[in-house]
Amino acid sequence: MIYLFVKLILLCYNFYVNLITLISKEGDLIFMKKIILGIEGMTCSACSNSIEKYIRQKKGIESVSVNLVMANVTVEFNENILKVSDIEKFISEIGFKSTGEFDINKEEKQDKRAKLNLIIFGILSVIILYFGMIQMMLPSLAIFNVHKNSITYCVILFALVLPFLFYGFDLLRVGFKNLIHRAPNMDSLVMVGVVSTLCYSIYSFIMICTGHHDYLSSIYIDSIAIVIFFVKLGRFFDISNKKKTRQAVKKLVTITPTHAKLKLKPEFIEIKNNISGDFHLYSEQQSNDFKEVTIDEIKEGDIICAFAGEKIAVDGEIVFGQTHLDERFITGESEYKLKKTGDKVIAGSVCYYGYIEYRAEKIGKNSTISEIVNLVVEASNTKMKISRVADKVSGIFVPSVLVIAFLSFLIYLVCCAEFSYALKTFVSVLVVACPCALGLATPLAVVISEGITAQNGILVKKSEVFETATKVTTVVFDKTGTLTTGKLTIKDMKNYSKLPSEQVLKIACSMERNSSHPISSAFLGDDKCITEDFKTIEGIGIYAKVDGNECYMANSRIFEYLEIENEFESDENEIKKSGCTTIFLVQNSKVLALFGIRDTIKDDAKNIISELKNNNIEVIMLTGDNKTIAEIVASELGIENVIAEVYPKDKTKVIKDLQKQGKIVLMVGDGINDSPALSLANIGVSVYGSTDIASSSADVILLENKLTKILQLLKISSSTVKNIKQNLFWAFLYNSLMIPIAVGALVPLGVAISPMIAGIAMVLSSFCITLNALRLKLIKL
Repeated sequence: MIYLFVKLILLCYNFYVNLITLISKEGDLIFMKKIILGIEGMTCSACSNSIEKYIRQKKGIESVSVNLVMANVTVEFNENILKVSDIEKFISEIGFKSTGEFDINKEEKQDKRAKLNLIIFGILSVIILYFGMIQMMLPSLAIFNVHKNSITYCVILFALVLPFLFYGFDLLRVGFKNLIHRAPNMDSLVMVGVVSTLCYSIYSFIMICTGHHDYLSSIYIDSIAIVIFFVKLGRFFDISNKKKTRQAVKKLVTITPTHAKLKLKPEFIEIKNNISGDFHLYSEQQSNDFKEVTIDEIKEGDIICAFAGEKIAVDGEIVFGQTHLDERFITGESEYKLKKTGDKVIAGSVCYYGYIEYRAEKIGKNSTISEIVNLVVEASNTKMKISRVADKVSGIFVPSVLVIAFLSFLIYLVCCAEFSYALKTFVSVLVVACPCALGLATPLAVVISEGITAQNGILVKKSEVFETATKVTTVVFDKTGTLTTGKLTIKDMKNYSKLPSEQVLKIACSMERNSSHPISSAFLGDDKCITEDFKTIEGIGIYAKVDGNECYMANSRIFEYLEIENEFESDENEIKKSGCTTIFLVQNSKVLALFGIRDTIKDDAKNIISELKNNNIEVIMLTGDNKTIAEIVASELGIENVIAEVYPKDKTKVIKDLQKQGKIVLMVGDGINDSPALSLANIGVSVYGSTDIASSSADVILLENKLTKILQLLKISSSTVKNIKQNLFWAFLYNSLMIPIAVGALVPLGVAISPMIAGIAMVLSSFCITLNALRLKLIKL
């Protein structure tokens, strides 16, 4: 008995040990946590790459994803090993700053200090340029003779430049930390140039103080101030654009109303409409049977009321009533949708007319709007990361120059050369290889190209666009508002009466001016007819007495309603084949006319489709609109590939599938429903008149209502990338030739350079790069 008891205890103990072992093996799954932290200081893809690389190698990290656009990092980590404070410490170690948990709804403070600093240091830069260049350019305007007062001159320059070292300390710190972590970026290039120039300028100043006035020409400290100022200026505009993007994403949340009408007694009372015979809920008694509440007070299952002109507060299902909803912000469809009992409604859509009650289903983070916000953020996070060429080579270039400089310094010391000569060689290598030309090669060409595009009505928000645009293989167009105007017009009209067409149109316009139906926007004529007794016939159309005659503007159900024969089916079917919605004008039980209403195609849409196809670029129409209408429009434009009736999530899936096939996708859209796809595409282009969120999700904004601007963008991009490659070639050729000379490889041939000559050579290389970049202004569009 005792043996069996002990055996039972041992079995229980083994089971416990195995259970603990199993739990510990699965511990990473049980205790994994994901957090999104905001980051300050990121300026380029090299920054985001260095953060990812550094954090990913830490123990306990499962995954890291840095979003450069939204300025945040998503980290999945083991809570047993790490805390959030540890993640923030890692970010600090690599040279950046965590701003805490990322919140898209958090208000961001305007950085007025940055603007003030730019103004102050801009003025100081002008003063420094005066002291640094006036003696050389216009000595007659100099305050004093530099050569006779060399120490005073140096003291003034050092005093003026000192504030710039504090102003640009963040650049130097980040550049240094990225360098020691073997992930150099543009800050590292700036840091090397600034520190090497500063060190030799200090050395030269010391030599001047000891009576060696010939070192006056080796004072390069004024260039430090100019470099730091222009780098800061560029960063300021870059950060401003990113802030606008984040703020625009936040605006998406404001599409939903802040308040709603909560039904106090969810009891459904049907009241018959005397005109149409349909049953409705609306009555004076019931219209007061609700109370206004905030969105936060709504709970799942609550019944919400929506009257004409009001927005839907939360996602839900209609439990009574019917209305036409404007859902263009989410579906992209040009026509308003009839919604009735059992149909779903989306928060933010507008109740055009009628009255409905709907049951709350998806609230807050679960709503369709929140889902789109997440899609935009995630899409920008998965966007292809295209680094500047200078960033790509800096990982090799900067360490190589440092190694060459140090080796030359040591070799000359070992060979018993004077310390001053060894130091002069060391500085000559750094100065001649100072990456000014390399740093100018890409951004200068981009700045000029951005100016050219802006002058031509094209706003390019990211410099990477120029490089990516040269590789585009597929252009995806939204339909409504992009290829079409997004406005309903009378496409066709058949007059069956003896009245002039102008008179028939006046009758139609006179009736429609009283209607709140979306189709009424197509009838905007100068009506002078007298209308009275206006009524809406649900599901059919509208009724009114026009100049004493009983008139109807209605669909084909009017024939059944009036119990008259439809002799116009063939004409109606013919008009429908062209993608039109048909409306009959009936007067005193006789059909006066048949109207075909449709969205119109933009004037230049067909030309750009043709040009893109001639350049072997695939064209796809991607729309949330009706498939039949989409195919008709595509046929008229010459587009073979049509994907219709898709929602935002489906649009992003299409873009992803195209990218998986190795295609470089340029997406053109105009609405909120296009925002996720615009963010995910390799290049997102929002057309003239786009919503704020579509424009901010896009990389390019067309400031004029011309699709042909896309062709201009492609041409400018091609010229820009070609120019950048030329600049980089000359920059590298310059360094390849000048570094050996600076080291002293040609001394036996009598060829040697001093830091002063190296500085002049550096300036000339930058000058040549600038001249070549200016050639972009000669592009003929």
